[in-house]
Amino acid sequence: MSKVIVLSINTSWNLVNFRRNLIMRLQREGFEVVAVSPVDIHMPALVALGVRHIPVLIDSKGLSPVRDLALGVAYWRILKDLRPVAFLGWTIKPNVYGSFAAHALGIPVINNISGLGTAFIKVNLLTRIVTTLYRAALARSATVFFQNQHDRDLFVAQRIVAEERTALLPGSGIDLAQFVPAQHTSDGPFVFLMVARLLRDKGVVEFVEAARIVRRIHPDVQFQLLGATDVENRTAIPRDVLTQWENEGIVRHLGETSDVRPHLAAASAVVLPSYREGMPRSLLEAAAMAKPLIATDVPGCTEIARAGENAILCKMRDSDSLAQGMLAMLALPPEERSFMGSRSRAIAESEFDVLVVEDRYINAITCATARLS
Repeated sequence: MSKVIVLSINTSWNLVNFRRNLIMRLQREGFEVVAVSPVDIHMPALVALGVRHIPVLIDSKGLSPVRDLALGVAYWRILKDLRPVAFLGWTIKPNVYGSFAAHALGIPVINNISGLGTAFIKVNLLTRIVTTLYRAALARSATVFFQNQHDRDLFVAQRIVAEERTALLPGSGIDLAQFVPAQHTSDGPFVFLMVARLLRDKGVVEFVEAARIVRRIHPDVQFQLLGATDVENRTAIPRDVLTQWENEGIVRHLGETSDVRPHLAAASAVVLPSYREGMPRSLLEAAAMAKPLIATDVPGCTEIARAGENAILCKMRDSDSLAQGMLAMLALPPEERSFMGSRSRAIAESEFDVLVVEDRYINAITCATARLS
């Protein structure tokens, strides 16, 4: 009989897009993978991977104690019934309430703090609430993975988690056989592509304002946004604002896609002016496809976007700084941009192979379950 292992996150989309390789590795290792996540349009793709899906209601942006208590009870009932060998959690509410339930049942917990997000960008009451919940939820976890050293140091310094329980991951890793460099033609206009959920915290507004500045000097340059609209997040860009930008001819919204590779291949440079990241998947994928990068000089982004090597860095929340970075990229000779792209690929190959991520999870699971034997 296969061993059950539970993966939980706030969207099925995230599991399908970012944890596919991990899921398949766990299955090869003999685990029955059970996903606990909300129902969304990506659930059939998750089930097609051979994953058993158990739906749960997660109000990601809500602060209702009643709903959160109900979520904790739901996790407890699910885990009590399944009795998995381990619980793996991502994003705030699965990490908190799933961990509480697993700890209560004596189930080993492995957490992934994949980015601190909106709650940690501005220190306020929400930050204090999340910090308190994390401190309680992570206290007995077997391993708490972080995707950059800055976030790890912050949690340890604030005594949210004990250092000996922490470990680093190179993001969710990148499948280097799937994301490969594509021949980019110099014909046609220069294309700046931003791949992200359309949130203010991702720097979408700065991207658009920088586009306005650059187009005054280079009217033929194109600016493209690839990512979901109407995201359930307090900082989501309203659809009517996006429509206005498109009508003005500033940016083109490419919508959502299940395969970003054609868009990355067609881009001249990939941009992410985010306020904070764990390890930005869009930059990892762009790097693997040998693209030069422009990113903000913030934790997470600088793990993969490195000034003087494969990227130009700009200031956070500063559209003028971003525009200057874009103009500097446009001013580079093609062979220098090509060299930056080759460095991107080399960094991805040497440090961010998804096999490294898989091995670290397998090792963490093995160690956690061995302690109970």
